[in-house]
Amino acid sequence: MFTKLLSLIQLLPDSYRHRGQRRALVTLLRERRNIRDEHVLAAINAVPRHLFFEPTFEAHAYHDKAFPIGEGQTISQPSTVAYQTELLGIRPGQRLLEVGTGSGYQFAVLCQLSDSVQSIEFNPVLFERGRQRLAALGLPTAGLHLGDGSLGLPGHAPFDGILVTAGAPGLPPALLRQLRIGGRLVVPVGAADPGQQQLLRITREGPESYLREEFGDCRFVPLRGAAGWAT
Repeated sequence: MFTKLLSLIQLLPDSYRHRGQRRALVTLLRERRNIRDEHVLAAINAVPRHLFFEPTFEAHAYHDKAFPIGEGQTISQPSTVAYQTELLGIRPGQRLLEVGTGSGYQFAVLCQLSDSVQSIEFNPVLFERGRQRLAALGLPTAGLHLGDGSLGLPGHAPFDGILVTAGAPGLPPALLRQLRIGGRLVVPVGAADPGQQQLLRITREGPESYLREEFGDCRFVPLRGAAGWAT
């Protein structure tokens, strides 16, 4: 895991200054957003979210809300990041794939829970920004890829967990195939209009059998790519 790397980040004066805000955010997630996985809460507490914002907007970093990051994309609100991560049920040693690197914040959280995380970003501008930011923070960038996340990363499959951070029109077939038996896919599915997406967890039970669970309405930016929405 990369906890030691992030611990070094938190020794910086600006990270230390925000330590109380991170603790307050974790308290909110536990007590008001019903996040129960203490490993996930510890990961949220470890990652200095303000370092994924432009300095001008730093004051918004520890509010439980999504925020624009450019290119028509957002950094998800912390409760969404925590909930999706919790639904994966990550255990040590598992191989993970994130579809939609965006700002890099979710990737940094996943790196607290596994030392084998791949992430793929469709937008080249966001990919380069995220790569530079993560590299500056001392986080691993070898797992970052530019490409069509709706097609997954077959060269790195199978995965124990796949987390999709954008809304898909349906279940991407390639991602289903790249799940290990027993693996989980957490993905928003449905129309791009507000209130018409469902957060799903798909568990691969056998070579051709999958368990589908629904976890309520959600709202995500559209997934782009061959199994996503048209640009």
